[in-house]
Amino acid sequence: MLRAAGVGVGDEVVVPAFGNVEVAEAVALAGALPVFADIDPVTYCLDTEAVETAITPRTAAVVVVHRFGHPADVGRLHMVGQRHGLLVLEQGESEAPYDEVAQRRERAAYLDAKLRGVRTPDGGDGHTYQQYVVRVPGNGRPDRDAFARAVRARGVDCRVPVKTPVHRLPEFRRCVSLPETERAADETLALPVDASLTKREMQRIVSACNALGGLLQPAF
Repeated sequence: MLRAAGVGVGDEVVVPAFGNVEVAEAVALAGALPVFADIDPVTYCLDTEAVETAITPRTAAVVVVHRFGHPADVGRLHMVGQRHGLLVLEQGESEAPYDEVAQRRERAAYLDAKLRGVRTPDGGDGHTYQQYVVRVPGNGRPDRDAFARAVRARGVDCRVPVKTPVHRLPEFRRCVSLPETERAADETLALPVDASLTKREMQRIVSACNALGGLLQPAF
């Protein structure tokens, strides 16, 4: 899509650093330079003001990535594109059947109500919970990585959704200030929310997490 739009050598494309490296790689394959902008700490998608700050006379496009089933603020980002004459492309996530999304939302609501000591995600409009991503406060004890190890030891599968932001990878290393991206990479943890989970499995997730919750600072 970038090539078809005429994006190429000498152009810059604004992309998120929080997430999959494939977006930056696609920009590079088109011959352009990926420029990283910070994310909104609630949606984990590109922050509109950060995108505006990242725009230069060489900017040709913005690639918006919907993250974890939470849609980006596409309306405002398209307005930014219109103001600056930029192409705005969206990368979505694979869509699940309606019934599956409804079941994920049910399980997410259960976790929202029961979990303690972690920050649960802001559901917002249109959240499909491709992943149920909580935050483990980094200055509490244990930190996110220790918390994940302890939860796994209690039989709950969990994973770090973004281990290394793209701007920290050797091939795309940039000296750029992305505080929300850095914080999200250090604090986020994806807990199971699959439609196939039973009530007993959901209770196990809550029990495993809440057993550690007293060791964390209160979540705000």
